Amino acid sequence: MDIRLLGLDTPFLHAIHNMIDPDDSETNKSVSAPTRTYVRDARAMAATPADVKEYPNSYVFVIDMPGLKSGDIKVQVEDDNVLLISGERKREEEKEGAKFIRMERRVGKFMRKFALPENANTDKITAVCHDGVLTVTVEKLPPPEPKKPKTIEVRIG
Repeated sequence: MDIRLLGLDTPFLHAIHNMIDPDDSETNKSVSAPTRTYVRDARAMAATPADVKEYPNSYVFVIDMPGLKSGDIKVQVEDDNVLLISGERKREEEKEGAKFIRMERRVGKFMRKFALPENANTDKITAVCHDGVLTVTVEKLPPPEPKKPKTIEVRIG
């Protein structure tokens, strides 16, 4: 049913209509609509809070990851300056006779991307997960030495 026929053509009602009637929205799908992968990654990033600290010699990224093993976490550098922290928390296997009454702990993919500054040394990155807290340390490159003036010998000719 088209809600415009009822004279209710507000953006809010239009959005609700598209959620309720997906068949209609599939035919009007825009080429620029986000892909499922993009939406999944955006949700994973929004659900993965992080603290970022800067020290004189390093940058430190701290992310809570309770219950995860080191094999469940990936720390990578993409495009020479993007720190990617990702992984997945899987649902516990149900034991015979047990049923969930409430499920509030987050399961699924998590991910964060951080653009590293120019002085980040991507060859010296460490990652440690202790008591459910992942700490990724990226050392800074030493500051460039100031250029000394070049002296040119003057010859008499």
